[in-house]
Amino acid sequence: MYAPSFFQETRVDEIHRVITGHPLGALVTHGPNGLDATHLPFEFEAAAGPHGMLLAHVARGNPVWKSCQDGQDVMVIFQGAEAYVSPNWYPSKHETHQQVPTWNYQVVHVHGRIRIRDDKDAVRQIVTRLTRTHEARATADGSRPWSLNDAPEAYIDKMLGAIVGIEVEIDRIVAVSKANQNKDERDRHGARDALRERGRNDMADVIDNGVPVRK
Repeated sequence: MYAPSFFQETRVDEIHRVITGHPLGALVTHGPNGLDATHLPFEFEAAAGPHGMLLAHVARGNPVWKSCQDGQDVMVIFQGAEAYVSPNWYPSKHETHQQVPTWNYQVVHVHGRIRIRDDKDAVRQIVTRLTRTHEARATADGSRPWSLNDAPEAYIDKMLGAIVGIEVEIDRIVAVSKANQNKDERDRHGARDALRERGRNDMADVIDNGVPVRK
């Protein structure tokens, strides 16, 4: 990924926030038929190894788990906040007219090695963790979260038999937070304020979130 120095995201906490806050990742693999991308919700285990681990599962009918060799290099892409930025939002544009449109975004590329987990206990653990994480978000209003115990065991066994677990042992992470760091403070604030006016608080918060300014 092209990552100019002034847009490189190196803050570990912010990288983890993007992964956990936008867990639907694109698993990029290279099999016999070439490149493929599989979109999956991932569970991020930060404490597993020096860079962490990603957990997910795919339908047994999805050929991706058969086309990948165990230990093969893969990449998972997580897309965070993103927004178009008009040059009209920069105060300097109205003085010099020397500004052009751009696009702000956060993205994390996770590089690692895939492990296929086709055993019942491992798959159950992966599903339990994913369910616990996302039910906690879905029930933030205080409602009762769903769990595997809410369904008959025979039914859960059947569902678990229809999926295969995936682990990605992370080797390295490359991340970008493009949030107008290459602009002066008043232009950054102009873009931030315009985004908030348009309800794009996610990207406005990124601009406000202490993104290092490098020039």
